[in-house]
Amino acid sequence: MPTRTLPPVEPYIPAPPPTEHLDYADLPVIDLSKPVTAELAAVARDAMRTYGFLYAVNHGYTPSQTKRMFDIANIPFEHVSTEEKQAYAGDIKATGSYQGYKMRSYWHIDNGVHDQLEHYNINRDITKKQHPQALRPFLPEIEAFAKHCHFNVLHPILRLLAVGLDMPEDAFVDIHKFDAKGETYVRFMKYYPRSEEEEQKTNNVWLKGHTDFGSITILYSQPVAALQILSPDGTWRWVKHVDNALVINAADALEFLSGGVYKATVHRVVQPPPSQRGYTRLGVFYFAMPDDEVVLSPMQEREGRRVGASTMEAWRRARTSAYGKSELKKDGSGVDVEVINGVVVKHYN
Repeated sequence: MPTRTLPPVEPYIPAPPPTEHLDYADLPVIDLSKPVTAELAAVARDAMRTYGFLYAVNHGYTPSQTKRMFDIANIPFEHVSTEEKQAYAGDIKATGSYQGYKMRSYWHIDNGVHDQLEHYNINRDITKKQHPQALRPFLPEIEAFAKHCHFNVLHPILRLLAVGLDMPEDAFVDIHKFDAKGETYVRFMKYYPRSEEEEQKTNNVWLKGHTDFGSITILYSQPVAALQILSPDGTWRWVKHVDNALVINAADALEFLSGGVYKATVHRVVQPPPSQRGYTRLGVFYFAMPDDEVVLSPMQEREGRRVGASTMEAWRRARTSAYGKSELKKDGSGVDVEVINGVVVKHYN
């Protein structure tokens, strides 16, 4: 059978690696080509309990496939006009959904400064919405990418995390169905450099420390150093780029479902080090969430740090609508707080 010819795409040229010595987080590595065993599950469990972050390698995508996905990810930013972007922008606050574009300057960061990042979000069911003209030839590849992330990355990680809690292997998988009602999506995201005045007003923070609201976030590693995690000792540490690796982190829904064993990880984005300033930062993500009707309460009897009671749909709509738009209160320790559906949500400056 003849091989389908892929449509041509303009190559995206990433930034060179940073030359500075940075204080990197020492994160565990999971090999996804290995079968689920109690030993490997213990590694994943301890990583998510201690850091909430890990690297995944041998995930089934070759370096050339990953590069092509970054090339495709650049299309909605560089090959779509501002007018067309506006036509495909999501009504985020009203709908509680990120589907479509989030335009630059939508979120307030600090001291009157708004964000300089835009992203384009595509539901795992690519037919749910229309897409910009330039992206349409690549939709079959994006759909295949979503399925790869879901079945070959998300589900193996969820199996390891379930076994790590002595739960049935498919306990988490069964509530993360690909064809269920929900908002799990592919995100292409691009950060743009800011002015020195904006950097001073925000203390070089591009996105405040926060937790994601789904269950698992899958980030395809890229070379611009900007992502930091709040380590267990209270220190912000950089996440190092690893060629063709995935950066996996736990989010709110997983913390609720695990009764607080797996911690939704606090992470932020800051100005890159001097050797990388002036470059854009392109990201490729898969944001996974349980099916919409799943109630976010512990699946086992445990003493949880944070206990959810709403459905996944109610939680993700509330978090999406509020982020970057709600009035936050200071708690006296440099943390801004808000209460969403009865749960305290923190934003770290």
